[in-house]
Amino acid sequence: MTASISDKLIAWYDKHARDLPWRHPPGSPLPVDPTWPYRVWLSEVMLQQTTVAAVKPYFAKFLAIWPTVETLAEAVDEEVMAAWAGLGYYSRARNLLKCAREVAARGGFPRTETELRKLPGLGDYTAAAIAAIAFGQRAVVVDANVERVVARVFAIEAPLPGARKAIRAAADGITPDARAGDFAQAMMDLGAQTCTTRRPRCLLCPLREDCRAFATGEPERLPVKPPKKRVPERCGTAFWITREGEVWLVTRPGTGMLGGMRALPDDGWSAQGDGAGEVPLAGDWHELGAVRHGFTHAHLTLRVLGLETQATPPGEGQWWPLDRLEEAGLATLFAKAARLALASG
Repeated sequence: MTASISDKLIAWYDKHARDLPWRHPPGSPLPVDPTWPYRVWLSEVMLQQTTVAAVKPYFAKFLAIWPTVETLAEAVDEEVMAAWAGLGYYSRARNLLKCAREVAARGGFPRTETELRKLPGLGDYTAAAIAAIAFGQRAVVVDANVERVVARVFAIEAPLPGARKAIRAAADGITPDARAGDFAQAMMDLGAQTCTTRRPRCLLCPLREDCRAFATGEPERLPVKPPKKRVPERCGTAFWITREGEVWLVTRPGTGMLGGMRALPDDGWSAQGDGAGEVPLAGDWHELGAVRHGFTHAHLTLRVLGLETQATPPGEGQWWPLDRLEEAGLATLFAKAARLALASG
C-alpha cells in the first residue's frame, strides 16, 4: 500500500504539477545553481499562511532586489520590511533577515533537516521542506494541505491538534526515499487543487481507491478541527499628521505586532488591549473615519484622526512626501488608514 500511494501520487504530479517560479520540472535533477536553496527557502517562508497567488509578485520582487542570500543578508532592515509590506505576518520578514545573515556567515545553507531547524524562523515544516526540495533529502513534510490529505486517506478521526502525531506517522509511512522533494510538492498540490477543504474533487484524485474517507462518502468531515475560539475586538486610533505635502511616519518597535514596519503613529493599541485614545500633540484634530483589520489574535477597529500642523510630533519619526507614500512600505493596516485619509481630502 505504501509504495502504491507514493507511486500513484508521483505519477500524478509528473502530469499535473503546478508551474511555479520557485520550482524545477518534476523528475529532473536538482539544479546546479548556488542560488537554488535560497530560492526554495525564500518561497517556503513567504508561503507560510499565505496563498500562492499573493506570494508570486513578492517572490519576483525580492529576487530582483536581492538575488542571493548574501545580498539579502547585507540589506537594510527598513528596506526589507518595506518590500514585505502587504504580505502579512511580519515576524517572518524579521526572521528572514536573521536567517539570511546567519546563512551568509556560515557560507551557505545546511543540507540536513536537523541543521536547518536550528536557523531562525525555521520550524519543523519549513526545515523538512527545504531538506527535501532543495537538497533531495528524505524528509516528512507536513503542512495544512498534507495534513488534510493524510487525515482523509487514513481516516484519522482524532481532532486537531491532537491528531498531528498520528498524521505525521502516517505521512512518514508513505514518504519514499527517492524523489522526496517531488513527493512533498505532489502532496501540497493535491491538497491545494484536488483534496480541498470544501467540495474535494475526489473523482479526479489519484488516491481515491486508497482513501478511507472517500470510501465513507464523507471526506469533507476530515480532518476534525477544534471549535474556533472567539477573536476579541480591539479599538485604537491612528494619527494622520501632515505638514505642507508630507505626513509623519514612525517605525514600530522591532518586536510585537507589525514590528519593524513603517506606520502612522497610534495610541498604543495591541491584541491584548485597546488604545488610550490620547492625541500626541495639541491642535485642531478632525475625524477622518475608521478602518477594520483582522489579525490572528484580534480584530481591530482603527479610528483615524487628522491634523495639519507646523509642529514636529514627539518621539522618533520622519516626514514622508505624500506623493511618494507608496514607497514607504506601510503595513496593510496603515495603508488602509492612509487611503482613507487621502480620500477624505
